[in-house]
Amino acid sequence: MDRKSKLRQIVLAAVIAMGVAQGVNAQALPDNGASAGVVSQPGTTTALPATSQAGQAQTNALTPDEAKQSAAGNVAELQQMIHGSDLSELRTTYNGTYGASLLFYGKEMTYYVALFQQKNFWRVIKTQDATRADMIYKDFVRQTLQLSDVEIRRTQLEAQKAFTERMVALSQDRANRLQADLDVARQQQNIVASQQQQSRAEATALAQQKAVAQDQLRAAQRQVRELQRQLESGLPTH
Repeated sequence: MDRKSKLRQIVLAAVIAMGVAQGVNAQALPDNGASAGVVSQPGTTTALPATSQAGQAQTNALTPDEAKQSAAGNVAELQQMIHGSDLSELRTTYNGTYGASLLFYGKEMTYYVALFQQKNFWRVIKTQDATRADMIYKDFVRQTLQLSDVEIRRTQLEAQKAFTERMVALSQDRANRLQADLDVARQQQNIVASQQQQSRAEATALAQQKAVAQDQLRAAQRQVRELQRQLESGLPTH
């Protein structure tokens, strides 16, 4: 065998060895990511949101190449995949109407990390690195916390405003009922006072009438006695 033939065999063996090593690494890589997803939420799945390219969320965890991925068609790609059964949802976190999902496509040992709001995707990152996918997912979760702060605060203020308005209405209703009770009490008090005044006037008039009647009675009794005396004085004595 000449020298050139031996050199070709050496190069071919090296290429085959490199291919075998890459295949082993590709198979070992997703195991860590799948374990991380199962440990966080074993057997948990939620409905995946629809997709939309409206808006671009910024993140410090992404590399420049990853930051350009959504524009390269990852959102459209994920949109087609979520309708099938080959995509597994490993983790999903919601904060207000914002959320982050970590998805796994087992046929290609690929992870998809999505950031969405009201079930519309803002950004989708695709990677075969389980550790990187988990890092991006955690960063997206952090973003949902920040993005939802104002929304949650607004929801709380709306509830507080509605509660305050309801309490004002209840207090006003209570005040109206108390005012009505007070008006009735005052009206009744005026009626009683008028009745008392009338009764006192009638009592005074009756007292005067009684005094006159008593005077008349005494006068009549004196007259009876006088007549009786006169009658008796004119009769013969026995």
